[in-house]
Amino acid sequence: MQERTLSILKPDVVERGIIGNVISYIEAAGLKVVAQRMCRLTVSQAEEFYDVHRDRPFFPELVKFMTSGPVVVQVLEGNRLYLYTEMLWVLRILKRLLKGL
Repeated sequence: MQERTLSILKPDVVERGIIGNVISYIEAAGLKVVAQRMCRLTVSQAEEFYDVHRDRPFFPELVKFMTSGPVVVQVLEGNRLYLYTEMLWVLRILKRLLKGL
């Protein structure tokens, strides 16, 4: 069964000019980009989207970062998308751990 999920390529990805690289990675993982749009989030949109983090100390910086430049909003389609999401979390954790070395 095909599942769909939301993906946001953050302002640093757009600024670094690596949108194509990220899309290639997504497609190599067996996912399909079925919709895509570049936009700039407003403060209220970012606050609403990340509302689950509102009480966390990093919330103001997160909103500031997500509104600092354009983002690419995508709808991804594929099988077992939860595996892709879990893989991304593992990669983020590894990246943070390696920065400390």
